[in-house]
Amino acid sequence: MNAWLRLPRSWRAYTGIATRSMQNTLAYRLSYVVNFASSFVLLIAMYALWSAIYAGRDELAGMSWTQMKTYLIISFISNSLLSYYSESRISGKILDGSVSADLLKPLDFQKARLAETLGSTVIEGGLTAILTFIVVLSASGILKPDFIHSLLFILSVLASLMVKFGIVYMAGLLCFWSTGSLGIVWARMAVTSLFSGALVPLSFFPDWLEKLALVLPFQGIVHTPAAIYLEEVSAWGALGLLAVQCVWACVLWLCGKLMWSWAVRQITIHGG
Repeated sequence: MNAWLRLPRSWRAYTGIATRSMQNTLAYRLSYVVNFASSFVLLIAMYALWSAIYAGRDELAGMSWTQMKTYLIISFISNSLLSYYSESRISGKILDGSVSADLLKPLDFQKARLAETLGSTVIEGGLTAILTFIVVLSASGILKPDFIHSLLFILSVLASLMVKFGIVYMAGLLCFWSTGSLGIVWARMAVTSLFSGALVPLSFFPDWLEKLALVLPFQGIVHTPAAIYLEEVSAWGALGLLAVQCVWACVLWLCGKLMWSWAVRQITIHGG
């Protein structure tokens, strides 16, 4: 408690926002559980689909069935840490006009939304970790990396959360120029799922499309953590991939700040 009081006032404010976000996630747990269950059903469907594709084959595009099973679990983990529940709160503030109250607060809007996201991620990540642990114990043939790659994988998952937040935040800000968020969310999810490797591993893409995906930030959400976990790169190579994730997280953060500043100026100019 004393340590918390010694934090700068702004830090205490953001910590309070994160705490309230955790409480809201628990209070509206039915909504979250439904969204989480839909993600788990998708995991089962993807497992069944790829199981049929691999029937009678040892490997595809250089990836064995054992690696693919592991890849599907990693994709599930990465996509479950930031749910639609977290995403909708960003666009919701803009569409219902409550963002005007945030403009009057001495807090950075972007940092406050990140605090909300991290708060709910504690609950979402905890449930994801428990369910993943159960799946790994019950399923056969799931690969387990060495200690170094395991540690780098955890860091990569945290970095992937920041990359995804940057993308989701910018997509949410588009609601300043629209009358709804559903189309924006669907478009964002489609692009993210494709270029992150959540639907299909990037190694299955045509060469030109794979090269394009590897220079975009989306690959840092699923492809990079999976490459590290599956030990497709050495420890030094994993550090390089982790560095790329961090660079993209910073770039997206700065782009989000510029986009927010532009949106606020438009509101002021038009008297909104």
